[in-house]
Amino acid sequence: MSDLTSSTTGERVLSVSASRISKWYGRNQVLDNVSIDIRRRERVVICGPSGSGKSTLVRCVNGLEPFQRGSLRVEGRDLGDARAVEAVRHDVGMVFQQFNLFPHLTVLENCTLAPIWSQKRDRAAAEAAAMEWLERVHVAAHARKHPGQLSGGQQQRVAIARALYIRPKLMLFDEPTSALDPEMVSEVLDVMVELADTGMTMVCVTHEMGFARAVAHRVVFMADGHIGESGTPAEFFDAPKTERAKTFLGQILAH
Repeated sequence: MSDLTSSTTGERVLSVSASRISKWYGRNQVLDNVSIDIRRRERVVICGPSGSGKSTLVRCVNGLEPFQRGSLRVEGRDLGDARAVEAVRHDVGMVFQQFNLFPHLTVLENCTLAPIWSQKRDRAAAEAAAMEWLERVHVAAHARKHPGQLSGGQQQRVAIARALYIRPKLMLFDEPTSALDPEMVSEVLDVMVELADTGMTMVCVTHEMGFARAVAHRVVFMADGHIGESGTPAEFFDAPKTERAKTFLGQILAH
């Protein structure tokens, strides 16, 4: 895919480069020698059974979880250096399973809290920028409401707008629709499809296989803390290589 390579050299330009990442919680190993490269402008869906290490991997990429072995570079910065973690967070946006919005603040206040208080941005400028992103995800009309007045799908779109505010080079989604009622899933996925069309680098942990087939450049299947296989959506869905992947697809596509 030509949009995933450098226009001048033809060489891959990496957003994420993980080499033999291992992580333990006590004696429980949750990541086992995981290696993966993600190119800029690439859209990667990570799927697999519960407890396979998917969410832990993306949290390591954002510096939210430390790892004990291996190396990890994100946007050219080595996360083995603690000083690089804060810088990486300015380049990486993340949307979680739960919306993590402050219930006592309005939608607009949720989106501008960090820019105003942490980044010392002018309030008017911060609010104007936030309104642009709220418009982008189709919830600008609710800017003065509190999260409790919104549906789950609307709250998750607010969370996406908040993450986009920093204009991230990389967006991470950790099961962004898992906490939603079924009828609200499509409105969040539609926004994610729109973002994908802009060429944004995206890594999405999800069980929404229709989204994976339609949007991903690559599907990565994880099980038992390691990557079982990786390929294009056509390769993964039409000809999975491992029995574990075949079983997973059989179970999830049956629902």
